[in-house]
Formats: sequence, C-alpha cells, structure tokens
Amino acid sequence: MIWVSGKVQKAGYRAKIVAIAKDLGINGMVENLPDGRVKVIAEGEDADLERFAEALKIRNVLIDVTDIKIERSRGLGGYDGFHKTVEKGETDERLDKSVEYLKELIDVTKEGFGRIERGMNRGFGDLGNKMDQMLDKQDQMLDKQDQMLDKQDQMLDKQDQKLDKQDATTGEIRGLRTDLKDHIGMKFQKIETDLAEVKTALKEKGII
Repeated sequence: MIWVSGKVQKAGYRAKIVAIAKDLGINGMVENLPDGRVKVIAEGEDADLERFAEALKIRNVLIDVTDIKIERSRGLGGYDGFHKTVEKGETDERLDKSVEYLKELIDVTKEGFGRIERGMNRGFGDLGNKMDQMLDKQDQMLDKQDQMLDKQDQMLDKQDQKLDKQDATTGEIRGLRTDLKDHIGMKFQKIETDLAEVKTALKEKGII
C-alpha cells in the first residue's frame, strides 16, 4: 500500500497513475483520501512494483508529489486490472477545477509570450549590431581568401616556369646525346675503313 502526499488531488494525478499501472501490468486501485493524500494499492512483480513506485513521483504544472510512504505486504490477488475510485459528485467538482486550471494556464501562457515579445524587442538592437559585426568579419575572411588564391596562382605560375625550364634542359641533353652518338658512329666508321685499307695493303705485300 502506498500513500502519496502533496498537490495530488483534483489535478489529474489518479488518471496518470492508472495509465502508468496499465503500462507496467500492475493490478490494484487508487483513491483520494479526505486528508488530501492519495492511497494506492498495487500488486505485481517486484521489479515492476519498484518502477511503479518511482513513477509515482510526478511533478509538473498541476501535480507536485512531495512525499511517498510505502507499506509492503503480501498481495491477495483480489484485483483484476487497475482502476480509480470516484466519489459521488466528484465529476462536477473536477470539471469546475479543470476550468480554473485552464484559466491559470492561459494567463501564464499570455504572460510568458508577453515577456518573450518584450525581450525580443529589446534584443533587436543588439541583434542588429551583432549581425553587422558578423558581416564585417565575413568580408574580412573573404578578402583573406582572395589573397590566398592570388598567392596560390603566383606559386602555380612559378611552378609552370620551372617545368618549362626543365623541359628546355631535357631537350638540350637529348640533343647532345644525339650529336655524341652521331660523332661516335662516324669515328667507328672511319676506324673500320682505315682497318680495311691496312688489311688490303698487307695482303698485297704478302704479309697476311
């Protein structure tokens, strides 16, 4: 058995407890007590009961649970599902209370939007200044980017010049190799001619 204290009556607390119990497969009931507390009887698996007890600690605009007391006992298994106990005449009273809460929520919402609007109006000037500063910084970054691109173009031009020089040097080396090859070829040809003439002269003299 569980006793829940705080702002828990006429705020939709029991309906939330019923929904939580059904999600966890808990059997039992929930009812309002005359002293302002809510009594909950829950039966189920130990792990599910632990989660259920933790879920009872609800705090929002309407509900504010301040204390939970748990008295553990062996379940009798006399509940089929989970339901809430409703007292006679409670429905009309709950409707009236709901209207009051709705009015409070509307007032809070209007006041909140008013504060937001006033804050936005005050902040527009600062926002405009910040936007101008951001645009100035963006322009500076674009200028730096243009400078970097110019330097990159200069580096590429120098690289092209180096490649042109390299190509010229390579052409010169190839030309020298061709000239040297031709020169050596002519030398070998002359040597072969001279050797042939010497061989002929030796044959004529009967030396060979």
